[in-house]
Amino acid sequence: MGLARHIFREYDIRGVTDKDLTPEVATALAGAYATFLSEKGVNGSVAVGRDNRPSGEALHAALVAGLLGAGVDVVDIGVVPTPLAYWSQHNLDVVGGIQITGSHNPPEYNGFKLGLSRNSIYGADIQHLYELATAGKFPRGKGALRRQQVVDGYVDDIVGRIGKLSRELKVVLDCGNGAGSLVVPSLFPRLGISPTYLFCESDGRFPNHHPDPTVPKNLEDVIRAVKREGADLGIAFDGDADRIGVIDGKGEIIWGDYLLIIYARDVLARTGKGQSIVFDVKASQALPEAVAKAGGVPVMWKTGHSLMEEKIHETHAPVGGEMSGHMFFSEGFYGFDDALYGAARLLRIVADSGSSVEELLADVPRFVSTPEIRIDCPDDRKFGIVEQAGKYFGARYDVISVDGARVLFGDGWGLIRASNTQPIIVMRFEARTRKQLDKIQGEMQGWLRTQGVQV
Repeated sequence: MGLARHIFREYDIRGVTDKDLTPEVATALAGAYATFLSEKGVNGSVAVGRDNRPSGEALHAALVAGLLGAGVDVVDIGVVPTPLAYWSQHNLDVVGGIQITGSHNPPEYNGFKLGLSRNSIYGADIQHLYELATAGKFPRGKGALRRQQVVDGYVDDIVGRIGKLSRELKVVLDCGNGAGSLVVPSLFPRLGISPTYLFCESDGRFPNHHPDPTVPKNLEDVIRAVKREGADLGIAFDGDADRIGVIDGKGEIIWGDYLLIIYARDVLARTGKGQSIVFDVKASQALPEAVAKAGGVPVMWKTGHSLMEEKIHETHAPVGGEMSGHMFFSEGFYGFDDALYGAARLLRIVADSGSSVEELLADVPRFVSTPEIRIDCPDDRKFGIVEQAGKYFGARYDVISVDGARVLFGDGWGLIRASNTQPIIVMRFEARTRKQLDKIQGEMQGWLRTQGVQV
C-alpha cells in the first residue's frame, strides 16, 4: 500500500482524507502502533477517541479493527475533544491512547495524535511508526473491545478543581461546531455561570465558521456577541478544543502570549516565584518581560504540543503556552494542553481578581505586532528555506534559532519558521513603532521573495 511519508509529521500524523489518509492507512497505523507497544514490552488496553469530523467514522472503524486484529484491547471513548483523550490516558486503566482529529486544520483534513503511557508520541518515534507501517509485519491476535463514556468523569474532575466561581460573570462561549460542543454546555453552568453559547451544536462540517481561533475572521461572531451582550469576556475553542481564543470585554482579541501572562502571574503569586514559564518562539517580547517582573524564569522553546509538554515537564514549569492558544497546566492539572480546563481556570482568575481581563493586562506594554502570517510553501522546501534564512540573517543580526529564525533587530524582531503541521511557512513581526515594524517586515518578506516564495 502507498503510505505518504509527509503525513508523518513532528508531533502527529495528519493529511487530507481520501487522499493521504484512508482507512487502509488507519489499519497500517494500528498494526505499527501494536508493534511499537510490543517492542517496548507494553501490554494493556489503549483508549481510542475521535473528534466530530465525518471522515473520522471510517478511520475510527479501521483503526479499532486493526488494533483488535493485532491483539490490542481497545477502550472506545467515542466522539470527544482531544483533551478528553489525554485525560483518559491519566484516568482510565490504559497503557496509551490514540485520538483521531484534524485539530484546527480545514475540514478535508484529519489525523492521529498518539500517546504512550501518559505522554505524547512525537519526533523520531513517529518516523519509526512510519517504518513499522511500511514494513507491514504486525502482531496477530484477538483484542477485546469495550466502550466507556468519559465526558461525565472529565466534567466532574474540572468542576472539582475549579469550584463555583466567586462572582457571576457574563461569558460568551463559541464552540465553532467543533468537538468542544459535546462538553461545553454540561461543564460551564456547573461553575455557576449562565453563558451565551455560539455554535455549540456538534457538526464536524463546521457550517458557521472554521474553528481556528488564531485567525481573526473566525472570531468575528464571538466579538459581536461580546459587544451585544455586554459580556465580561468571550472564549472560542478550536475544532478539537485543545486551543483557546479569548476576547476581552471591549471586544479585543487577547492572543495566546498575553493570555499566558495572566496564567503566569496567577500561578507565580499563588505558588511562589523562581519557577519557569515556558512559551514558544512566536510570543511577544512583552511576555518574557512580564514573567521576569512577576518573579518567574522565562523559557523560550519550540512550537508544538509534544515539544512544549516535554519542556514543561523538564523545567517543572507550572504553566506554559503558545501564541496559537495551546495552554498547558501542570500546577493543579495534568500538564497537557486543554482549552476547556484553560477556559475554566481563566474564569476563576478573573472572578477572584474582581477585575476584567483588560484590567489584568492594563500594565503590560502593547507593542505593534502582526498576527501569525501563514505563507504557502511545499513541505519539501519549507525547512530548507528557513535554514537559509537563519544563515542569511544570522550574518547580519542576532538570531534565536531554537525553532526557525527569530531575528532580533534591537527595537523589534521578526520570525520565520516552518510549520510542522501544514505546508506553510509561518512569519510574525513585532516592534516598538509601526515604522520599525514595516521596515522589519519589508526586509524579511523581501528576502523570502528572492527565494521564490509568494508572499
